[in-house]
Amino acid sequence: MAAATSSIEVDVAGATVVVSNPDKVFFSDRGETKLDLVAYYLAVGEGALRGVARRPTVLKRYPDGAEGPHFFQKRVPHKRPDWLETVVVEFPSGEHAEELCPTDLAHLVWAVNLGCLDLNPWPVRREDLEHPDELRVDLDPQPGIGFDAVRQLALEARALLDELGLTGLAKTSGSRGMHVLVPIAPRFGFSEVRRGALALARELERRRGDLATSAWWKQERGEKVFVDYNQNARDRTVASAYSVRANPEGRVSAPLWWEEVPDVDPGELTLATVPARYRAIGDPHAGAEAIAGDLSALLELADRQASDGLGDAPWPPHFAKQDGEPPRVAPGRRRRSPRH
Repeated sequence: MAAATSSIEVDVAGATVVVSNPDKVFFSDRGETKLDLVAYYLAVGEGALRGVARRPTVLKRYPDGAEGPHFFQKRVPHKRPDWLETVVVEFPSGEHAEELCPTDLAHLVWAVNLGCLDLNPWPVRREDLEHPDELRVDLDPQPGIGFDAVRQLALEARALLDELGLTGLAKTSGSRGMHVLVPIAPRFGFSEVRRGALALARELERRRGDLATSAWWKQERGEKVFVDYNQNARDRTVASAYSVRANPEGRVSAPLWWEEVPDVDPGELTLATVPARYRAIGDPHAGAEAIAGDLSALLELADRQASDGLGDAPWPPHFAKQDGEPPRVAPGRRRRSPRH
């Protein structure tokens, strides 16, 4: 038996990236290795880079492959190539960190070598770290809900966005759900974008209460698709376009044309199949920056909801209590009024 290769050098984008343990199996279904993952990202390079270019990006590391333990690393290691670009971001706590800021494919290959399967960028560019240029609609099916409900709700989200003068870009999540990315002009801060996302979630719930829920607490969601508005809060991220997710078959968070959504099977979109798809049809998300929309109509919807008595909703647990936020207590732990 031939000895495993300890490392190889990959020349990409004018830089040399060392890939250690290239033969290590990362995905058990077909036996793809770390080097196969590198080859995948090179094959869909322009599309994968488009999803993270000039964005602060969290390192989500799976050193033993898709089925092993993982950890988040928000700060880039001190030992890194001279050409690696970074950007300093501020967390809700007020602390700062130097995060990866990809500008070419070498940055993606460098991240893969650290065991990053998927890429997790912020919705801002390094030119303006305080104003998101993307609102993210995260459709998360709860246990017992099939993918058809997700597809239906994605189409409903598209119709609603059209009414609001916004354009949505659909992609599978690479797991059980879907994402609809909404390019927006970077005019509003994180809190306002999150407020818009909450208004969108509530309107989807009003229109399709049979499918959608905006309830933050799992106990209150039922068998529906949760529209996770809090993915738009500062420091929250979702897997970017063309990211490979942590499952044995290496499913991909694959951009879609809208006409594909009614019949898409996420199980067919893997690191083994997406490169050929990319060569055949191109990237459905190409040109996204040119269609950045105005968030004003969505914020007006939020104002109307507030006039009807809908205030803020719970924030993620690592945020300080926000003005106007309801009690951040799970339903099962709320104190009951004493009986008289």
